Amino acid sequence: MKKLFLLLLALALVLPLAACNKEPVDPDPGSDPEDDKIELALVTDLGTIDDKSFNQGAWEGLKKYATEKNITHKYYKPAEKTTTAYLDAIDLAVEGGAKLIVCPGYLFEPAVYEAQDTHPDIKFILLDGSPNDGVWDPVPTARIEKNVYSVFYAEEQAGFLAGYAAVKDGYTKLGFMGGMAVPAVVRFGYGYVQGAEYAAKELGIAKIEVMYHYTGGFDATPEAKAMAAGWYEAGTEVIFACGGAVGNSVMAAAEEADKVVIGVDVDQSGESDTVITSSMKQLSISVYDGIKAYYDGKFPGGEIVVLDVTVDGVGLPMSSSKFKTFSQADYDAIYQDLVDGKISITKDTDKTDASDITLDLTKVTFVE
Repeated sequence: MKKLFLLLLALALVLPLAACNKEPVDPDPGSDPEDDKIELALVTDLGTIDDKSFNQGAWEGLKKYATEKNITHKYYKPAEKTTTAYLDAIDLAVEGGAKLIVCPGYLFEPAVYEAQDTHPDIKFILLDGSPNDGVWDPVPTARIEKNVYSVFYAEEQAGFLAGYAAVKDGYTKLGFMGGMAVPAVVRFGYGYVQGAEYAAKELGIAKIEVMYHYTGGFDATPEAKAMAAGWYEAGTEVIFACGGAVGNSVMAAAEEADKVVIGVDVDQSGESDTVITSSMKQLSISVYDGIKAYYDGKFPGGEIVVLDVTVDGVGLPMSSSKFKTFSQADYDAIYQDLVDGKISITKDTDKTDASDITLDLTKVTFVE
């Protein structure tokens, strides 16, 4: 794991800087009272507030609670993707009156580590991360204070369900296109190939093929679309698009090739007719519940939790899925097996390409 986190830190440091967008991307950026004072805030991570993925899922949970309770709310987009910029955005939110700030993403860990001390009276919900100083000597110093609620998700279970469903639905040539190889994305991919393997063994399928790649970012790019198109042309039937707006590139390629896509983080069925299902984290629900706990006087500060199948923290949106044969009964059965602990899923390794996962029937081809 140490090697993986070192790689992730290096990737984060060399990310290209993005110009500050002062105009909101979302047509509804939140409340804007005359005195500019807001109670609830979200600071965006990589991607945008309408990315149909991680940022949007978190924002929808915040906005839902705020709208129901008539609470002022707003999001802030950092000037660049650095800890300093994240801290600047947090400071702006605090100056604007925020009492609780949602920080969606692993890259917020060092910023929240500092902000929890700088702003002890402000509550933070940190998604997919726990506060640490980001200094590898030899590993970061980690500490969580009572004003921080740290939420992780069992992405390996969500990915497992997607891979299992795809193979049970008749697909044998799969693809996984991740964004940055951050821990959450890696766990999605590892679960995906293990789910495919599990289904193949149940069905007696001799071989499953999986193309595997990380784009290095979370943006829609011509390069990602071209790679997805190449995979489809070579026979890949379904691609798990696990990287924010990377999914838009994959969906565009799928539309042209008449192939299908698995979405990520939130239900992406409305993005394209090619999306047959989505490997979901219940982002909006967990943010909503965390904010509700704060206003109910029960904020779980100082806690680090992993939301998994036992609390419906991850899953597939079966009501909007477009499977050919995979049924609700099939889904309920495999989901219950996960809840009961009958299935073991590997999630922690020193590599990111799935090469150290034991697979008997599944061949993973990693593309640099």
